[in-house]
Amino acid sequence: MRFLDQAKIYIRSGNGGAGSVSFRREKYIEFGGPDGGDGGKGGDVIAVCVDGLNTLIDYRYQQHFKAKTGMHGMGKQRAGGKGADCILKVPVGTQIFEEDGEEPIADLTQVGQEVRLARGGNGGFGNAYFKTSTNQAPRRANPGQDGEERTLWLRLKLIADAGLVGLPNAGKSTFLATVSAARPKIADYPFTTLHPQLGVVGIDEREFVLADIPGLIEGAHEGHGLGDRFLGHVERCRVILHLVDAGTEHAGKAYKLIRKELEAYGGGLTEKPEIVALSKVDTVDAETLKQQIARLKRACKHTPIKLSSATRLNVTETLRALMSVIDDSHAAEAVTERVAEWHP
Repeated sequence: MRFLDQAKIYIRSGNGGAGSVSFRREKYIEFGGPDGGDGGKGGDVIAVCVDGLNTLIDYRYQQHFKAKTGMHGMGKQRAGGKGADCILKVPVGTQIFEEDGEEPIADLTQVGQEVRLARGGNGGFGNAYFKTSTNQAPRRANPGQDGEERTLWLRLKLIADAGLVGLPNAGKSTFLATVSAARPKIADYPFTTLHPQLGVVGIDEREFVLADIPGLIEGAHEGHGLGDRFLGHVERCRVILHLVDAGTEHAGKAYKLIRKELEAYGGGLTEKPEIVALSKVDTVDAETLKQQIARLKRACKHTPIKLSSATRLNVTETLRALMSVIDDSHAAEAVTERVAEWHP
């Protein structure tokens, strides 16, 4: 399935049904009077967060969505039926913005959440509504109200507990394939990963979700390479695993380059807990490894993990470190919620 994390759509709710102008014309009823019914309400446009979706590909081939018009009123005071709603099914983590792409409307992060994006027009009153003591036979009815129309942006930010960042070919996809059932493309050339990948990682009888995003290069925030748009999928992560290739020219400079791109992107990524690992340590000799560890330690201000996905060196230790940070984050959230719920 093709991955799509951004889509522009046009929506329109249904018009209300028109009221009816009708009079009772029955045998033996001398003064029948007005009996026109009201029109039905137009359908709404509703976005619903559902399980089983992980991309916005459905909105690649259809961008216009319209709800149904309410039925018109009828004689014998029969009201028209409500128009059918238009339901937009979106994956967990979908954000909805106005046409300018800046003003947020909704952030759907849980299955079952829904938001009404456009309200259907009310139905018009039939002539029975306008009957008064001085106007026994009104001959007018209201038309239904028009529905709403608007253009919106849908943006998907994958929900993951931990995110992988690094330069192209830093070993991110190999690490994800080693620790989960995900099967990302792995090859010996840059930008093998073209879109984010998710994997469920199991450690010590527990699980968490790990996200792998395409590699960053210098100037990614200016659109170089694949750009930095995919960093939006790391915004929701609780911890970042930063992989630096041991075979790169200078591990410290590689680390700082990625940190610079994270800072340029914003979104609080530089404030998130970070675990740094020197990957592919099995591909360099002992002297080079020692030199690269020293360079990376000076750059990140702490000793990095020596990691090799191919030989599984320190893979378990890395997962436990990630799990520990995730647990601390959950505990901090629980404390914050209890404080917020407390009342004197």
